[in-house]
Amino acid sequence: MQLRDAPRGGATGTSPSVFSRRRFLGWSLAAGGAVVAAGGGLLALRGRAAPVPGLRCLSAHEFRTLDRLAAALFPREGPVPTPADGDLARAFDAFLADEPEWNRADLRRGLFLLEYGPVVFERRLVTFSHLSGEERLAHFEGWTTGSLLRRQLAVALRKFLALVFYDRPEAWPAIGYEGPLVGGAR
Repeated sequence: MQLRDAPRGGATGTSPSVFSRRRFLGWSLAAGGAVVAAGGGLLALRGRAAPVPGLRCLSAHEFRTLDRLAAALFPREGPVPTPADGDLARAFDAFLADEPEWNRADLRRGLFLLEYGPVVFERRLVTFSHLSGEERLAHFEGWTTGSLLRRQLAVALRKFLALVFYDRPEAWPAIGYEGPLVGGAR
């Protein structure tokens, strides 16, 4: 007596499916687990940011990213007095408080991309805030010749931080600006 395999697909003789429900569930759980692990890994790379009192728009992580960028673009040495740590990022936050929500959301996306730029574009397991000062500047300078999106973001952040930096009266003498003319010529 010879045993034959039962027809695949059940009693109706239909063709077998590529994925059984069990296999589909297994793959779905594995994919979901990979997404959760990747998200957890990115959060672990970012680390904790110290709370910053008085912020109106930015989160502590966004503030840290912006503050580290400001420190890279405007180093402590130089002819122009550098503001204290966090001053430029605070001024940026104050400016954004009066901006529409869509503009703030765009900036948040840009800061997120800047923070994870080394991971996404350089395949490094470190975020922007955790790079050394020289590495931060080199990474940001690389954005000025990168894709259109990165160039636009680099130009926007650089211009706005420069605007905030040179808006301070203590910076004016170093650039030859005598201040606003109020009430006529000097």
